[in-house]
Amino acid sequence: MDGSAVTVSVRLRDDEVVDDRAWSIASIDLLCSATPWRTFRWCRGQKHYSGTYWSATMRDHVIYESRLELARLLFADFDPSVRGIVAQPFLLTAVVGGEVRKHIPDYFLITEHGPVVVDVKPRRRLSAPVVAFTFAWTRQAVESRGWRYEVWSEPPEAELENIRFLAGYRRQWLFAPELLDEVRRVDLEGVALGRAVRCFPDLPEPTVRAAIHHLLWAHDLRTDLTQPLSPAGVLRRAA
Repeated sequence: MDGSAVTVSVRLRDDEVVDDRAWSIASIDLLCSATPWRTFRWCRGQKHYSGTYWSATMRDHVIYESRLELARLLFADFDPSVRGIVAQPFLLTAVVGGEVRKHIPDYFLITEHGPVVVDVKPRRRLSAPVVAFTFAWTRQAVESRGWRYEVWSEPPEAELENIRFLAGYRRQWLFAPELLDEVRRVDLEGVALGRAVRCFPDLPEPTVRAAIHHLLWAHDLRTDLTQPLSPAGVLRRAA
């Protein structure tokens, strides 16, 4: 199967549906203009944890339908190569094995390296025949366009918790530009986080700490996020 055997349907912001467009020629602009194909509701006892997340990348809310999807969304928002995030971006339809198959990917990411179509699924469910089959034909369709297809499962726990924590400092407008510039001017290369907050005697330590956390989110500073953040964590300049 190649992209010519696949069609795509997109729901636009005015609730207009662009239906059954040939996947091989559907433009990135069209896919980026999509609103979520499905809507979701909250109800007592529901199995999935759904919600909306304010994305610094999009400067808008992006939906998710599970905690694992929220985790992928956090990673995308933190990734400086990601320029756009679309949730439940489109409906793919293909004839595979003589039957019509349909699938809605979880995210469409526009990155500086090209588009990425993402499906999120717990690792324990990847071997289920229906899941494996659906992801296989979806991968073929996506890769036929020279794009990347990603199946994303549980990330390392420490890295997720660090990114989740830093996301609390993602809103740039909450930080005075003069404060951020002052922190940037000081050479914090190789300085432990706990000591770095004391390098600004004229500023309250909580204010400096928050600014450093924002600069870590913005990748102006970096540290090892594979280990739990602590005062002993060493700061590095952005590469």
